[in-house]
Amino acid sequence: MREDLSSKSEKSAGQLQDIQAFVAIVERGSQTAAARHLGRSVQAVSRSLGMLERSLGVQLIRRTTRQSGATEVGQAYYRRVQAAIAELDDAGREASSQRASPAGVLRVAAPVQFAPAFVVPLVGAFMARYPGMAVALTASDRFVDLIEGDLDLAFRIGELPDSQLAARRLGELRMVVAGAPAYFARHGRPRRPEDLAAHQCLVRTTHDSDAHWPFTIGGRRRRVKVSGRFRADSTAAVYAAVAHGLGLCFTPLWQIRELVDRGALELVLTDFEPPKIPLHLVWPAARGGMARARLFVDFAVGHLPAERM
Repeated sequence: MREDLSSKSEKSAGQLQDIQAFVAIVERGSQTAAARHLGRSVQAVSRSLGMLERSLGVQLIRRTTRQSGATEVGQAYYRRVQAAIAELDDAGREASSQRASPAGVLRVAAPVQFAPAFVVPLVGAFMARYPGMAVALTASDRFVDLIEGDLDLAFRIGELPDSQLAARRLGELRMVVAGAPAYFARHGRPRRPEDLAAHQCLVRTTHDSDAHWPFTIGGRRRRVKVSGRFRADSTAAVYAAVAHGLGLCFTPLWQIRELVDRGALELVLTDFEPPKIPLHLVWPAARGGMARARLFVDFAVGHLPAERM
């Protein structure tokens, strides 16, 4: 009986290795890349694939000289086993973390301006708390693909579309109207959004919607058309112009928080602010590395300074 159990255990472990090899080939695009990822030889990976295909009686991978792509049957099989393999990998990492400090590289993406203002300090505190963890930060405003790419998680500003990503809401971002004290001394303060028609409003020429600022008026969201003598194609130039008293700007509060804190800018029309914009952390729900991602997410929830957003 003991020998039978041992034999079944060895067979199950072998089948798991075969499936892991198949998943790695699909995700990495070749047997060579899969072998490198798994720390196995190319021959061992090829042998595992062959054994899996023979046991199922179907061809899962279409071999070429340089790449290995899944057949139609292989794609269907991959979708079924991918999440299970990811969960098994993650369970192993979580079990290991109970006896040792978390270790490894976490790959994080964040918007260009948001990264230095909030993510870098957060990452610094995270690495201080977990000395075994390293973080590779990608600062980019383009939409990064977490499913196909190598990133573990990303900060996303705005409403999330339906996707294969898991998400955790971190907070909300205010959109505000601001101006310099010198401007208000010369032109007065707008009391209602309609008053902006008589004010200099600074817009970015790279954003079509910047000439129509959203507000909440009478419980409903409305856009108010604005104009001014100064326009610029960069956010930094607009903020410099506002600080020099050239007009008013409409912007996320977190981007001008430092100017507001030191009195260089003041907020107006706060009673008419539009709905706050959600901030999320997102990560692939069906991929390994979830233990590290969740560790960072839990840390971010407790350490991100939401009151400054």
